[in-house]
Amino acid sequence: MSAAPAAKIDSPFRRAMDGARATLRQITFFSFFINLLMLTSSIYMLQVYDRVLASRSESTLLFLTLFAAACLITLAALEVVRSRLLVRMGARFDAQLSGQVFTRTLAAGRNGEALRDLDTLRGFLTGAQILSLLDAPWMPIYVALVYLLHPLLGHVALVGAIVLFALGLWNERSTRAPLAEAGGELAASTRFAELSARNAEAVRAMGMLPGLTAIWRKRHDLGLGLQGVASDRAGNVAAIAKATRFLLQIAILGIGAWLVIQEETTAGVMIAASIIMGRGLAPVEAAIGGWRGFLHARQAHRRLEREFGDSADENDAMPLPAPKGALRFEAVIGGPPEARKATVRDLNFALDAGTCLGITGPSAAGKSTLARLAVGVWRPMTGVVRLDGVNIADWTREDVGPHIGYLPQDIELFPGTVAENIARFGKIDPQATVDAAQLAGAHQVILELPQGYDTEIGPGGFNLSGGQRQRIGLARAFYGRPALIVLDEPTSNLDAEGESAVRQAMDALRSGGRTVIVIAHRPAVLGGTDQLMVVQRGQIAGMGPTAEVMPQITRRVVAKPAAETTGASHV
Repeated sequence: MSAAPAAKIDSPFRRAMDGARATLRQITFFSFFINLLMLTSSIYMLQVYDRVLASRSESTLLFLTLFAAACLITLAALEVVRSRLLVRMGARFDAQLSGQVFTRTLAAGRNGEALRDLDTLRGFLTGAQILSLLDAPWMPIYVALVYLLHPLLGHVALVGAIVLFALGLWNERSTRAPLAEAGGELAASTRFAELSARNAEAVRAMGMLPGLTAIWRKRHDLGLGLQGVASDRAGNVAAIAKATRFLLQIAILGIGAWLVIQEETTAGVMIAASIIMGRGLAPVEAAIGGWRGFLHARQAHRRLEREFGDSADENDAMPLPAPKGALRFEAVIGGPPEARKATVRDLNFALDAGTCLGITGPSAAGKSTLARLAVGVWRPMTGVVRLDGVNIADWTREDVGPHIGYLPQDIELFPGTVAENIARFGKIDPQATVDAAQLAGAHQVILELPQGYDTEIGPGGFNLSGGQRQRIGLARAFYGRPALIVLDEPTSNLDAEGESAVRQAMDALRSGGRTVIVIAHRPAVLGGTDQLMVVQRGQIAGMGPTAEVMPQITRRVVAKPAAETTGASHV
């Protein structure tokens, strides 16, 4: 007996799209009646030409006019309902996904491409292009009505529908590849511009702007060129479609006039057939003209689908008890999320709650990677990082985040007040905020700012010095005295007084049962740790009590310059 197929894991994106499809089905229902009511003017004209003018009946004309007016009022009401359904669908779609897309963008450390994709998809779902696509399927009804008026006129309408449909397929096939490639190049140029903007000071200081501009211009122009190719092809097809529709209207009027001359039909039929065919083919022509928007929306949909994958909401995970700070690495191999090569390998160690671990080693040895793995920013390629015996990946970030303090090498502060940055933009606890600042040696520094804790920080903290940013970043890491605190080069921008404050903070946190990991090179900081780890080439080269490991490191540092001096004397 074969096993039942596994049910697809629900995802927020799939649920949002299911809700949008349900609304689109309702809009399609209204579109059926809207398209029927669109026939009002043509039927009214047919009756006026063939019935009213022939009978000269004023009462018939009045009745037809009142009936047509009622139909048009109903048409307007249905259009309003359909428009409001689209607007509300767009608002609901955005409410369901925008927050999660923003969260995922920040969690993955990527740029805002996913947010732009969401805007593109929402704009398409709530714009005129989707209405054209919803109205286009009713074209067979219009063609059938033309057939009812006269078979020969129906043949003309059918040929026109087939030609426009073929033009639509040609448009899709000729523009799909260049638009996809153009989107990739333009997205890459945007990412390059964002990266350059984050390093604007270094760019200006070292005169790198012309070279970076040339690199950006090359990718940007390539993307625009490919986009231009796709736009030219789409424009050509749209022009042909428009000309085809005009030619068809001329053809149906010409053939209709010939049929009137042959007394096989009436002038009213001729005019009505022209209007009905024009109305039936207009959505198809509009869909061809807006095909580029449809392709952009389809690409955005695919990227968002990949972004969410088949993962369920993180909020569905079972809440876990607050951690106490015990940390364990079990055969961990890891590196940047999108990198194929690991930067750390075979990491095996354990820290009891309340332990202070120092990590040192040469540059590019994998120390910062270890720090990111410890706080769960990056997930291991293989192995497990456990916090209090639980895989750190099993915690939702909202649950575990308040129990983790993290100071990265590149400190980013956000627009807002100093207090908001320290309190991590949550509800500000004044006592905890001041306590964190005092622990980081930042309290007096903050009081000297123009508005103290209420001082507004500009983007990236540009209005603060490097030392001020580092102290506030430390205070943010210490806020609430979390169970696990990881500090990556916490004294790189601090003077001797700042180093002393960090050392005192480490002692206070350790005595409070907090687990502290400090990555540093300076003995003044590392000397305050319980254990010391040496990392070389992505692996643990040595680990033990600081009092035992520190003298070995000191002897190596002293011996190396001596050997270099001796070697130089022999030259």
